[in-house]
Amino acid sequence: MMGLLKQFLRFSGAGLASACGHYGLLITLVQFGGISPVPASAAGATLGAAINYSCNYRFTFRSTRDHSESVPRFLAVAAVGLLLNTLFMWVGVKIAGIHYLYSQVLTTGLVMIWSFFANRSWTFQALSTPDHS
Repeated sequence: MMGLLKQFLRFSGAGLASACGHYGLLITLVQFGGISPVPASAAGATLGAAINYSCNYRFTFRSTRDHSESVPRFLAVAAVGLLLNTLFMWVGVKIAGIHYLYSQVLTTGLVMIWSFFANRSWTFQALSTPDHS
């Protein structure tokens, strides 16, 4: 259990680095580029995913998977995360009328939970070695 907590804390650190890229691009596009918050958030999430892969591969999960296996898996998880991010942002901003930054904070937390467990159990999961006894 303690190992899971430590791993989640490392994942959170990687997420913080990713969030800086995500939020930085989101705010820049909305405030200075005149882009609507929903597509700006999608662009930010894409940048955040690239940062996230690098950090999580080496730091969080210390993966031994070949990149040819882990990248497609990560991209699949990130694609679902992007869809969830976009959906939650749309609901928060367009339906609930929440300010885009508050909506993004809530969205980030929800997507983070999905992403941790999907990446832990599938993307970066340690490879099983056959027992040759």
